[in-house]
Parts: sequence; C-alpha cells; structure tokens
Amino acid sequence: MSKSPLRIIFMGTPDFAVPSLEALINGPDQINGVVTQPDRPKGRSRKLSAPPVKELAERHHLEVLQPDKIKTKQFTHTLQNFKPDIIVVAAYGRILPPQILSLPRHGCINVHGSLLPRHRGAAPIQWSIIKGDPRVGVTIIQMDEGMDTGHILNQASITPETDETAGTLYPKLAELGSQALMETLDQLRTQSLTVTTQDNDLATAAPMFAKNDGLIDWNKPAQQLDCLIRGLDPWPTAFCKIKGKKLQLYSPEVIHQDSSQKPGILLRADRTGLLVSTSHSCLLIREVKPEGKKRMDAADFLNGYPLEVGSLLSGKDS
Repeated sequence: MSKSPLRIIFMGTPDFAVPSLEALINGPDQINGVVTQPDRPKGRSRKLSAPPVKELAERHHLEVLQPDKIKTKQFTHTLQNFKPDIIVVAAYGRILPPQILSLPRHGCINVHGSLLPRHRGAAPIQWSIIKGDPRVGVTIIQMDEGMDTGHILNQASITPETDETAGTLYPKLAELGSQALMETLDQLRTQSLTVTTQDNDLATAAPMFAKNDGLIDWNKPAQQLDCLIRGLDPWPTAFCKIKGKKLQLYSPEVIHQDSSQKPGILLRADRTGLLVSTSHSCLLIREVKPEGKKRMDAADFLNGYPLEVGSLLSGKDS
C-alpha cells in the first residue's frame, strides 16, 4: 500500500458524519466526491433542507452526488469514474450493494457508533445507553455485505456520564469517530493495519425506533427505565399517558427506595419532580414535555397541571 495520498469518496448524511468529513478535508488525502442523501422536507413549512454533509461539502467546493437510487449501473459507473482508492462511509443511511463494496481497491470502510460486535444496526448510540454499557465508543470496520459484520480495523472508547443521553453522546462519538478514522487511514498508508474478526456470539442488534416505541413499562426496574429514558432522548423519547394525554419523560434519577404501591403510581409530585413506583426502586422524573408544549421542569409542569399523589401514570400494561 502506498504512502501517497488516497483518492477518497465520502458517503454520509447527518451531523454524525460531519466531523469525519471535516477531518478528511483537513487531512493529507484527496476527496474526489461526496455522496449524501437527497434534500428532504423539514419543519412545519416542509421546506427542502440539505443534509449537513452536503452543506459542509459545498462550502469546500467538493463535488456532491445525491442519488435517489444507488443500486443502478449508472451510479456505479459514476463512482468508477472517480477512480477511488477507498470509500469512507459514516451514517450514510443506505446499505451499499456488492458492486459498490468491491469497487475501490481498498474497499469500503465504515465509521460505526458502537463497540462492535455490540449494537449492530441503525441506532447503536441509543442502544448503548439503553443497555447501560459501561464503555461506549466507535468502530471502524471493513464493510462487507452483512449489517455491520465486517472486520474491525480500529476502535476507540470512552466512559459515558451517569446522566448521558443519546443527544449528548452523539457529538462525542462523532468526534471520536473522526479521530479513529484518521488513525485508520494513517495505518492503511503505512501498511500497519491490524484486522480483527468480529465474534458473532457477542453480537447484539440495534434496530431503529418507531415514534411510539417509547411507551414506558413501569413494571421494569427503575435502573432499566433510567437507561431507556436517557437512550431515547431526544428521539423518539420515552413517554407515559395521563388522562389519555401523552407526557414525554426526561432527566430521570433512580431513587433507591421501594414502594408498596404497584408500578406506575405517582408517589410524590413537588419541585424536585415526579416520583413514580417501579418494579424495583423508584424513578424521579425531573423534566417533562406535555402534548403541544415545550420541554419543561417538572415543577413548572405541576403549576399548570396539578397531579394527585396516588394517580396512575399509564404505560404498557397499565
């Protein structure tokens, strides 16, 4: 492998991919093209909005491709014309077909937001928090036709904060991923890559969530619900229902006290938050978002929506 600059095609779409593209722009290699998802309608106005990767690429006058389909002969031929040495993928949002995976001489590598083989799939950062992983991080893999099953080229990890959410962890891992990516490309140039096969027996799945997947189950232990609420913040968010109305839940804290009440019962409602019984210990909810309102402290919520102690916060099976 040559120490000369690599000809790179970058494929990525959201904010997570931006630090990796920035690192490549500032690095020694040559970015021949950037592939990202088409512009999408956004916000209440449904105005077309460009992906963050496109905005960055255009600021640096890089050629941008936004194909509706990537499995066509025409798109494959377009990529071939760039003569890439390697394709770098970071949260592109589509599964690459075999003809693209085999196109560059060094193949395709992916910046994945978990410590593989844990959390293979589209939502690794959320699942890392939901499962209470003591270490979280990123993996650079050589892509194959499986879902995040390729050989591990590099990994980097950090310890999450006790109140870490998917929203706070996302930019940390995006930055960590960019650093691991550049280390990997340096090793590729100097022929010092170490390749590790994933242990499939240790693999777990990290599927994407639907909007209503966050309905809380108070029959689970408080510690598990604490991880769930933080893992689903900011999207799709955990929620319960009060008098048929959706109440989104944020900023949880496990309170190590047991209750004789059945799970889901409001034990206390004051300026500290909403204290709710679970199957083991109790959970204090310090922030909420009522239907049609902004996120707010539980104390502010109670000023407008007084709740009776002993009332049920409806969830799954309640």
